[in-house]
Amino acid sequence: MSEQRTAWGWGLSSIDEAGKTLDVWYPELHVGQAPAESDRPSHGFGALADSQADARGVRRKPVFTVSDLDSPITDAADAYLRLHLLSMRLAAPNSMNLDGIFGALNTVVWTNYGPFAVENFNQRKLDVMNAAHSGPSLAPRAEVQVLSLDKFPRMVDYVIPSGVRIGDADRVRLGAHLAEGTTVMHAGFVNFNAGTLGVSMIEGRVSQGVVVGNGSDVGGGASIMGTLSGGGKLRNSIGEHSLLGANAGIGISLGDNCVVEAGLYITAGTKITVIDKQRAAAGQPYETVKGAELSGKDNILFIRNSVSGAIEARYRKTGIELNEQLHKN
Repeated sequence: MSEQRTAWGWGLSSIDEAGKTLDVWYPELHVGQAPAESDRPSHGFGALADSQADARGVRRKPVFTVSDLDSPITDAADAYLRLHLLSMRLAAPNSMNLDGIFGALNTVVWTNYGPFAVENFNQRKLDVMNAAHSGPSLAPRAEVQVLSLDKFPRMVDYVIPSGVRIGDADRVRLGAHLAEGTTVMHAGFVNFNAGTLGVSMIEGRVSQGVVVGNGSDVGGGASIMGTLSGGGKLRNSIGEHSLLGANAGIGISLGDNCVVEAGLYITAGTKITVIDKQRAAAGQPYETVKGAELSGKDNILFIRNSVSGAIEARYRKTGIELNEQLHKN
């Protein structure tokens, strides 16, 4: 029997008036068997763990969470623990069971004052603004600014990974896995349970379930079809030292040292002509295959023939090289 994989830690939860968990922040997590209750460390939240509700109607409550990483998610605290594990780099994308995550998470109004419940947001917004204006001068945060209405918050409000640059924090969700040396430009997007495994440039969209290998570049406006797009089973990836050109897209995986030219979208059913010099020398016609047959293979340049319009796959000897100075974050 395989050993149970677990993770544990103290979190500070936000509970609304109806008793729903809006979020949980875990400053520190541990992978392995959880200690017995008598041996647990103290949570250390101090005055933050105030049982009284604030003007948002939200109270903060410490919660000790133990998660069985191979079993479906049980509740919001469990879901937030697994999202933290990913962003803390304690677990790689696609290494945990995330079944039930959408049902466990509540849709939340995310603001500069923290999470609000959706149901009574307008009234609670007035309460917060009145409380902020009740002092001798206008408080800097008096106006409530809504950042998003979503089940997933921004990663940087909970986890700050080392060696990373992010141009627009709104475009990286909690649960993104960003390796040292990753740069996410302003138009880049990284979903939960997705991310990078090494030094990478992300200028396009990295969808749920997708991983990008060391030394690879996802160009501006580029898109990688993710697990949710594939019905929960498809897992595309990009290998090492590969380039997905600007405004290009893939519904297959790229191996190492591959390039997809700008503006070219390749899916599993795309017809691709394989340019083979040996077949040409022997007087044989080029082979045409579906994109799925080239998925994950190394050293391929995918281009569209500008004369015939046919999509071609050509051999490429070496991969791309990213700017070393640019990624010393």
